This record gives sequence, structure tokens and C-alpha cells, in this order.
Amino acid sequence: MPHVYLILLLAVAAETIGTTALQASQQFTRFWPSVLVIVAYGLAFYLLGLTLKVMPVGVVYAIWSGLGIALIALIGFVVFGQRLDWPAILGLAMILGGILVIHLFSATTGH
Repeated sequence: MPHVYLILLLAVAAETIGTTALQASQQFTRFWPSVLVIVAYGLAFYLLGLTLKVMPVGVVYAIWSGLGIALIALIGFVVFGQRLDWPAILGLAMILGGILVIHLFSATTGH
């Protein structure tokens, strides 16, 4: 895996942690989850910026947001008991399919 993809995956992980902490912060009424939101999002955007030195912004953002959406949906189900119906699951599968198409077939990703 090229180095830029590792940085992008770390950005996705940081964003996912930040979004999970956002839910746990209960609208910024809990101190430590609120601090984690700020730190995780700061790290996520820093790492995202590093990937933009190598890859186009549209591709980076599609991968970052798509993986983030799928991971947050999974965390919402496992941690917070939030259920998705079949159309939502199908939509998430289409997002992940789009990421695979970009990664496997696009010449703009720099791999």
C-alpha cells in the first residue's frame, strides 16, 4: 500500500473517532468526549491535507468521506444500537463500491 493511502486511512480513522466522540459528547455537554472531538478532527484534517500533496482533492474527499460514512454507520449500529433499513444498507454498499471503482480503475489516484 502506498504511503499516501496509509495517511488517508489514518485520517479516516481520526475522523471516525471524532464523529463517534461527537455522539458521545451529548452535544458538547460532556468534557472529555468534547475534547476528543476537537483533537480527532484536527488530526483528521491535518492528515487529509498531507494526502492532498499527492492525490486530487475530489478523489481524496470521496475516499475519506465514503469510508467515514460506512464506518460511522457500523459504529452507530454496534456502539449506539442505531439500526439501518435495507435501502440505507444498499446506499452504503454503493458508496463503498464507488470507492473500489476509484481505487481499482482510476488513473488519478496516483497508485
